[in-house]
This record gives sequence, C-alpha cells and structure tokens, in this order.
Amino acid sequence: MTTRHGIGDVPRRVPLSHRRALIGRHTRLQPVEGLAEIRLHLADEAAPVWRATEAALGITAAPIPFWAFAWAGGLAIARFLEEHPDEVEGRRVLDLATGSGLCAIVAMRVGAASATAIDIDPLAEAAVALNARANGVRVGFVRRDVLDEGPPDVDVVLAGDTWYEGPLAERVLPWLRRAAANGSRVLVGDPGRRFLPAADLIPLAAFDVDTTTQLEDRAVLRARVFTVAPGA
Repeated sequence: MTTRHGIGDVPRRVPLSHRRALIGRHTRLQPVEGLAEIRLHLADEAAPVWRATEAALGITAAPIPFWAFAWAGGLAIARFLEEHPDEVEGRRVLDLATGSGLCAIVAMRVGAASATAIDIDPLAEAAVALNARANGVRVGFVRRDVLDEGPPDVDVVLAGDTWYEGPLAERVLPWLRRAAANGSRVLVGDPGRRFLPAADLIPLAAFDVDTTTQLEDRAVLRARVFTVAPGA
C-alpha cells in the first residue's frame, strides 16, 4: 500500500480509458490455473508492462505492476474461498491491496453480497474493472491508502501478498488486528515471504499454486492461508 512509487515521484493523472487501453495492449485475458472458470488480464512478461507503466504514469523506478500478475498469496486465498464459500457467502468483503482484483472477484463468484477492492495503484483500478467484467461480477474500488484509517465496517477482510517489504508489513498487521477486533473475519494469504508475521497468525490451509518465474524463483510455490484471532 505504501512505497509503490519512487521517492518524490508523483504519477501523472491518466484517464481511465487510457489505463484500460494500456492493460489491453500489454496483457491477455487467460484462465487462472487451479481456479474454476476464472479469467484475468495477465502479462506474460514483466519488463514490457513495467516500462509501459512508467511511461504512462510519467515516473521512474515504478513499482512492480502487481495488477498484471496472479500472486501466490492471492491464489491461495482464492483457492480457499472456492473450497469454503461459506467464509464469504452473503457477506460484505474488502480486498486489501487488491492488485488484479482476483480475491474480490472469487469472493463474488462464490456468493459474497458485495466486494470492495482497495489499492493505491491507478492501473489497478482499471485492471479490477476489466477483470470483474470478464468474470461477470461487480466489484467496487477505492484508490487510497487506508492503513492510517480505521478498518471499515465489513464482514470479511482479505489480504493477499502484503508482506513483501518491512515498512508495509509493520502497518498492515496492526490494521488487520484492528479489523479482527472490530469483528471482521480476516484471511491472509502468503507464500512465506520474509516479513510475514507467521507467529501472530493462525494457519488455516496450504496450497501449491502455479506462479510465474518472471517474478518468483519457482514456477510452483507453497502458499498458506491464515486468519487473525478475533479480538486480537
């Protein structure tokens, strides 16, 4: 949610139609391995979409285009929801640092009453809209850093792949704890990245998920799903 832009860089404002066009040029709509009937606009290579993102936003040292790939933690949450639709059926869902919108989309596909995706990346907003449409669901979108705010009144919070850097991890865990204390069911997905606070989480399930060697060191990763204890 933070430090996704180089220090001092201010992304230029790009119309939503232009962002959608960029995604159309640099990704292709394709099935997601291991998930029934889910399709996302995904990039086959990181470098071209990365360069296009920098050019479109007018910034240097742009962050990884998280929205252009299906990440291991999000894949694990999605698999878990498909196996346990009762986790979100009829409930209001928030997908923190959504990227492509995968978790929110799967939540809606298995029966959530509503899903809101949150991310600070302006291209994620366009990607979520395109991906939701491709999967026949509606997903709301909020583009701002919510970690300095109180968690919203929702039934379920999904947090996939939010532990890749220390400053972000230090902000995410207290926020998720507040969400759990407020009564939200919190589901965390991660393949065991360096800053994952596993000792503070309750494991629920594990999945072998297909990823991309464009961004990971292995094509298949073991990713786990956790929860935060109620009242943490």
